[in-house]
Amino acid sequence: GVKKPFTEVIKANIGDCHAMGQIPITFIRQVLALVSYPKLLNEPQFPEDAKERAKTILAGCRGSSVGSYTDSPGIEIIRKHAAQYIERRDGGIPCDWQNIVLSAGASDAIKNVLKLLICDVDGKKPGVMVPIPQYPLYSASLAEFNMHQIGYFLDESRDWGLDVSELQRAIDEAKKVSHPRALVVINPGNPTGQVLSRNNIEEIIKFAHKEKLFLLADEVYQDNVYAEGSKFYSFKKVLTEMGKPYSDMELASFMSCSKGYMGECGLRGGYAEVINMCPKVKAMYLKAISAMLCPTVLGQATLDIVVNPPRKGEPSYEQFIKEKSDVLQSLKLRAKMVADTFNSIDGFSCNPVQGAMYAFPQVKLPPKVIEAAKKENKAADVFYAFELLENTGICIVPGTGFGQQP
Repeated sequence: GVKKPFTEVIKANIGDCHAMGQIPITFIRQVLALVSYPKLLNEPQFPEDAKERAKTILAGCRGSSVGSYTDSPGIEIIRKHAAQYIERRDGGIPCDWQNIVLSAGASDAIKNVLKLLICDVDGKKPGVMVPIPQYPLYSASLAEFNMHQIGYFLDESRDWGLDVSELQRAIDEAKKVSHPRALVVINPGNPTGQVLSRNNIEEIIKFAHKEKLFLLADEVYQDNVYAEGSKFYSFKKVLTEMGKPYSDMELASFMSCSKGYMGECGLRGGYAEVINMCPKVKAMYLKAISAMLCPTVLGQATLDIVVNPPRKGEPSYEQFIKEKSDVLQSLKLRAKMVADTFNSIDGFSCNPVQGAMYAFPQVKLPPKVIEAAKKENKAADVFYAFELLENTGICIVPGTGFGQQP
């Protein structure tokens, strides 16, 4: 092929942790090895807490094999462990395990909930509010389901803050052409890296209640919070603590094994917690997911290890905590390094990366670049991304792929 001025392509376009060299968490892989090949349960090199986790998972599988189908919402004991994890995370707020639906990653869970909203009302498409910039899963899914995307802009000048007045502007405009049904919030943000304050979450919940919107809380980066003063609050915790009428609102929250400290993208494990859903609608929801038989069982096993990790006093605890802390500390250092580096380059600016795994910098391109992009009939950032790839081997995603404020 054509000789290029680089020897490898650096893929900075996707959050695929292990592909970029992140080392898998030992305990996760030990348990997965044990459930995949149970004869290893007799081997002394595996710690007893890993064996205990594996035996529990296998006991929940038909025929004691991860090669069997499971219940469509997932293995019961893993759903119960997920509920216990949520209770610990939220300071003791109860979680009913029957509200937990396991999935092949969060993406699968999100699409299954969005499908429930497919229904034209008075000749208008259903509308779903999504943040701009946004994770393209939402725009792609809404297009697939013939639903109307209602974009609301995050405020770059306020560290990608979410202003309720912008939510109001977006929904008022959308009501002319659609019937708004739901509000998606990504916290911590993808691709913008912001972490919502509790006060901001309360404002969003009040807005959703006023507009009778189903809340979808994409919380897959809940372990990834780096900035001083930033803290993750789940929408379920805040909504519940606000009391009625807010605690009665319909809410679906999503978690994944692909992000956090785990980075197990290819194993496809995740869950949705769906609360306050009409029983008749929930019955249809469960019936719909049964068409896909069940989520991947190794993905379910991975999720079980995430929500039921080694406890203090168990043999694997110290190593697990060290590996988890090392990954999160490394991500924190890189988040600051990336933002600081962008801000040191003339023509670049970047907000602090408070959480998640991405920086979303602004690049002021020279007029000649913009003119060259026009000649090739490309958006300026798309032109820049291709030129960067061709000349350096660095692969990035153009901002227009996520949507931007005009």
